[in-house]
Amino acid sequence: MSPARVAGVIGHPVEHSLSPALHNAAYAALGLDWCYHAFDVAPGELAAAVAGARALGLRGLSVTMPHKEEAAALADRRSAAARRLAACNTLVFETSGTLAESTDGEGFLADLREEAAFDPAGKTCAVIGAGGAARAVILALAEAGAGQLLVINRTTVNAFRAAAVGRGRARVAREAELEGADLVVQATPVGMGALEGATRFPADPRHLGSGQLVVDLVYSPALTEFLSEAARNGARVRNGLGMLVRQAGLQVSLFTGAPAPLEAMWAAVGGKEAATRPS
Repeated sequence: MSPARVAGVIGHPVEHSLSPALHNAAYAALGLDWCYHAFDVAPGELAAAVAGARALGLRGLSVTMPHKEEAAALADRRSAAARRLAACNTLVFETSGTLAESTDGEGFLADLREEAAFDPAGKTCAVIGAGGAARAVILALAEAGAGQLLVINRTTVNAFRAAAVGRGRARVAREAELEGADLVVQATPVGMGALEGATRFPADPRHLGSGQLVVDLVYSPALTEFLSEAARNGARVRNGLGMLVRQAGLQVSLFTGAPAPLEAMWAAVGGKEAATRPS
């Protein structure tokens, strides 16, 4: 058995995170004497927390809100995705220094392709939102060869900033253009914690329907009102749990050097059906 190691997730708040369940299930399945904890790190305390984690010998950290941009800036090296996004969701403590990585986009694409049987190459894809999750998805879809990449956001200046991440493939679009998209990704946090009315979303899901795949990156509740409305109109729908599992699997591989045991990780969060079933 390999030596005991520790990893964790840092954010504020972070007690709701499913990352400990995912990572600890993975380590157990791999036969590793590792443990993974959630660490609540308040704004202004990140640099001290990261330095302390490294000094204590942690293998790495998952990074969630509100620390993704600062964490990338603190690292000694940044992956291509982390540089492009100026943000990261993973810090790996290596002998040569700290590596910042972003596994969100790759995790999103893996879930699309392997669980939803959707390849974005040449397709019209729309992203609603302009925050960190939206930008990671925009970059991933652009690099996957999306034919058209539409960015829709209430604040126009933020929409243009998010579209700029798309390597020349993305443009700011109107809400009505959702009707022509093969894939629609709702990448704002609206809907977390309780079902929200459709009017609260930056775009109206009544524009969506048959022939479209609609993904809401929220995974709790499992079926937001946005997804419910899209499903009532005939769209195929999926929540953000698959992206969460896949990005965590990539982190497990970065930390351990081993392929992630995805089946064990899925089992830890209710199975693959949890990505499509109602709460």
